[in-house]
Amino acid sequence: MDYYQGVVTDYLRADRAVFVNIECCIQLDEGGNPDEFPGRHWYCDAVAVNFRDRAVFLCEITYSAAQDALLRRLKAWHSHWDELKVALVRDLHVPSDWKVRPWAFIPEAC
Repeated sequence: MDYYQGVVTDYLRADRAVFVNIECCIQLDEGGNPDEFPGRHWYCDAVAVNFRDRAVFLCEITYSAAQDALLRRLKAWHSHWDELKVALVRDLHVPSDWKVRPWAFIPEAC
């Protein structure tokens, strides 16, 4: 984890109602090895589960001036949104009625 990711995860963890899982593998297909399903899994920089708000935030953290990779990730999630939410319920045991939202962290200079 680099410095900027550490700053973001410290920010997220400052709220004691939030649990943070860094480098969390989200795989659409059930199974032990995500590499068996190329293009059907992502390592999310941080998944923040907010118990107070009953919400899950898929946090992507970037300090790159070019946002192409972030946009590709968000588009991929959008294309598989229903499957992604099913995977969170199945693998992270998040209640199915909780809100799920992406949250991008980008320095103001970028």
